[in-house]
Amino acid sequence: MSTTVKPYQEMQSGKREQVELMFNNISPKYDLLNKVLSLGIDKIWRKKSLNLLKSNQPKVILDVATGTADLAIEAAGRLKPASIIGIDIAEEMLQIGREKIRAKKLDQIITLQRGDSEKINFPDNTFDAVVVSFGVRNFEHLEIGLGEIYRVLKPGGNIMVLEFSKPQKAPFKQVYQFYFKNILPVIGKLVSKDTAAYTYLPDSVNAFPDGKAFCSILEKLGFGIEHYKPFTFGVCTAYVGKK
Repeated sequence: MSTTVKPYQEMQSGKREQVELMFNNISPKYDLLNKVLSLGIDKIWRKKSLNLLKSNQPKVILDVATGTADLAIEAAGRLKPASIIGIDIAEEMLQIGREKIRAKKLDQIITLQRGDSEKINFPDNTFDAVVVSFGVRNFEHLEIGLGEIYRVLKPGGNIMVLEFSKPQKAPFKQVYQFYFKNILPVIGKLVSKDTAAYTYLPDSVNAFPDGKAFCSILEKLGFGIEHYKPFTFGVCTAYVGKK
């Protein structure tokens, strides 16, 4: 993905630094906005995407760009692993995630730590599965981040990526584009007070190589594609690859 798509175009810093700043800024309202902007469907997307890993029964899972840990929490209940480690560059998001984990008494299964997707601080062949929800389009260098995921996966392990995609069929395509470009940024600004964050969202989705293009990148890096499943008319897509 092009590094020119950044949250704060007027700033000279790199995409990674800007994404960290953006998520720290919107962290207090992030979960609320997810529910409002997706009409609660985001929870269903996470469940369906994790179901694609059920038959593989991963015991040690890494959640990259974990944010406030929604995917990690869902994975703990749905996949019953021995442990989940979530990493994210935005410490304010992680703090909210830790509170949610404590409230659900999942401290013994899920741990969160600050970490960079492009420099994952774990040895080769560590995890049975690596999952990412709505995070890969924020990587500064997409192939470097995906390459790091490949490195820390055990042979035979799975990557699962859930990410926004672009609907292709009319009339939903037009309705979606109008909502994403005109309605979503207004709601995002009103609730989070960060105009750039919810202008960046549609821009980053439009720039992301979704669908078969993303599958091709995974294959180029050595993954075999096991699942490629669009949800809700193609608003988002789950991808599962195998090392």
